[in-house]
Formats: sequence, C-alpha cells, structure tokens
Amino acid sequence: MSQELADLARLACDGGLDLSQVSLRVTADLLMSTPLPPREDLAAFGEMALALIPRIDEATALILARKLASWPHTPTPVLKALADRGGAVLAELLRHGMHISATEIEQFAELGDAPIRVALAARTDLTETAVLMLVSLGSRSLDLALIGNPRAPLPRAAVEILIVRARAEPAYQPGLLAREDLSNLERAPLFLRAGAERRLAILESLMAREALHPGEKPPLVSSADFLGWLAMAGEDRDGAFGAIAAHLGGGAKLANAIARDPSRELAALSLIASGVSVEEATRFLIRLGDEAAHSVERIFALVALMRMVRPAIAFRLLMQIVGLPGSPPQRQGRHQPAMDPSGTPARAGSARPEAQPAMSEVLGRIGARRV
Repeated sequence: MSQELADLARLACDGGLDLSQVSLRVTADLLMSTPLPPREDLAAFGEMALALIPRIDEATALILARKLASWPHTPTPVLKALADRGGAVLAELLRHGMHISATEIEQFAELGDAPIRVALAARTDLTETAVLMLVSLGSRSLDLALIGNPRAPLPRAAVEILIVRARAEPAYQPGLLAREDLSNLERAPLFLRAGAERRLAILESLMAREALHPGEKPPLVSSADFLGWLAMAGEDRDGAFGAIAAHLGGGAKLANAIARDPSRELAALSLIASGVSVEEATRFLIRLGDEAAHSVERIFALVALMRMVRPAIAFRLLMQIVGLPGSPPQRQGRHQPAMDPSGTPARAGSARPEAQPAMSEVLGRIGARRV
C-alpha cells in the first residue's frame, strides 16, 4: 500500500492524475479502515492531500472535512489545508470535532459568521463563555442547536435567557425539558409542555422550595367577587380572565396568557391561586362554554391538576409560566376584628375541604354534560 500511495502522491504533485478527487477520497477511506495506519502511508497521504486540497471541488472538500475532522491520525497539515479553504469546509471541520483550543472556540464564537457559529453550537467541547456569546446573539438556529446539544454546558445566565425566549417560542420547550442539566425549578416555566412525571417533579420542587423559603400568601377571593367572575364566565370570557388576573396582580400579561391557553390550565391554576375550591373552579371552567368545557376528559384532567396544588404553589407556578414577578399584590389595609366573624366576609376558598371530593361527585354537583 505504501508504494501505491507514493505513486498517487507523485502523480498528484506532477499534475498527471486525472481522477485526483476520487483518488484522494479512496485513499482516505483506505487509511481510515486501517486500525493503525503505517507512518509512511500517512506521510504519503499527507503529501497527496496537500497537493490536491487547494484545487479539489467544494463537494469533495466537504466530504474530506467530514471524514478527517476528528480522525486521530489525520496529519495536522492536512486539516490546516482544509481549514484554509474557509467557508463551509471550515464549518464542517468544526462541526465534526476538529481539535481546537478553548481560546479558538471563543474567538470563532465572537467573530465567526453564521455557519461557523452554528457548527460551534454542535460541538461537545464548548466553553461556558462561548455558550454565553452564542446565546447573546439572539439567533433561533443557534439557540436550538445549543438546546439540542446535551454536551454543551448551559450556565445559569444562558438558561434564564433561553427560558424567557421559550415562553414565546414553543420549539424551544421540548429540548429544554429533555436536558438533564436543568433543575426542576428551572423547568417550572415549561410546566404546560411537561409530561406527567416531569410535572410531578416540578411541583415537588416548588413545594420543597416553599417549605424552605415561604413567600407571601396570594390573596383569597371573596365569595361576592367569585360570583362576579362566575357570572362573567359565560357572557364575557375575556372580562372574567381580566378580573382574575387583576386580583392576582398579573395585569394584562396574565389575562392574555390565560385567554390564549386553550387547555385552560392557566385558568385552573389562577383560580386555585385565588383560593377558589376545586368544585367552584370546575363550575367556572365549565361555565366558559369553550372547547375545553365541552370535553369531559379535559375537565377531568383540569380537576386532577387543581387537586395537586395548593394556592401558594399554584400562584408561584402561574407566575413562572407567564413570566411575572412572584410576589402577590398587597392587600388593602382594612381593619377587621380577628374575633368578630361578622366583620369578616366569607371567601370562596374557605369551603375548600381538607380532602377534595371525588371527581364523579364534583361533576354530579355541577351537572356537567358531554356536548
């Protein structure tokens, strides 16, 4: 084989090789099929490659870059000759693991063009600094490449930026949920897209966080206000959502998020956060008369969700999903004697029992029907 390689190298250097591109690819394949190629064969291949790489076509250069980028026996001058072609060939070398230093990675992240940066995002040896540089560019293709690269480190600052973008870009959410380097608390804003096991893990993390660092209790809605919401649900759906959002201090952002959510999970969480019992919240959700209200399966799922959360947890989860501050609005200062029940208005949440009624009992009381 050594003599054949030497002959091919000589012909390439002399310009007498008609099938130079095919020969170069075939030779590379032959060498790569050898577990430990002889040094003289590698030297002959290097000589041929250096002679041909400047004049082979782009397609052949891309194929070679893909094959040789991470092969441990590729002569360094051959990789340099391919990299010197720049453009798509350099991007292919970077994407397929050509060895470069951490400093070079960060230089490419800072100064490279779009294809170079996308290629970097697929590498397994990215530095945190390089990741932050790439995320700071606000490129959807870069973000998705980083999210889909389980070996790319995601520092906390990068996670926070990507989570914010994921609220408006659903394509980000499955990849972020699948990453094992994110905590369940970091995944909380993606709760609506999570599967059953992940949801449970997120809720358990929120409950543990609440136990260690309890926050202010969300305001409980009065019976009179809840009856107002209930009346609006059938006639002015957006008005009802706006009233609930205002009660929780979420304003138009929360109201719009609830309205845009066809699953009605945000509405369910908002009602529980307001202290409404599961039974009364179910009445409200069915009163909306939308597609979710007409599905017994969906109502069952919403009841199951509402039973899983307490008001404080529902409030914090809701704020994280929507992207709002987690502090409940301040209550109006009105003195009510603690020992005088006549001076304390009844609240919808007060009827919420310690053990929630069975689903069949809930639906029986409110007269739900499949439409």
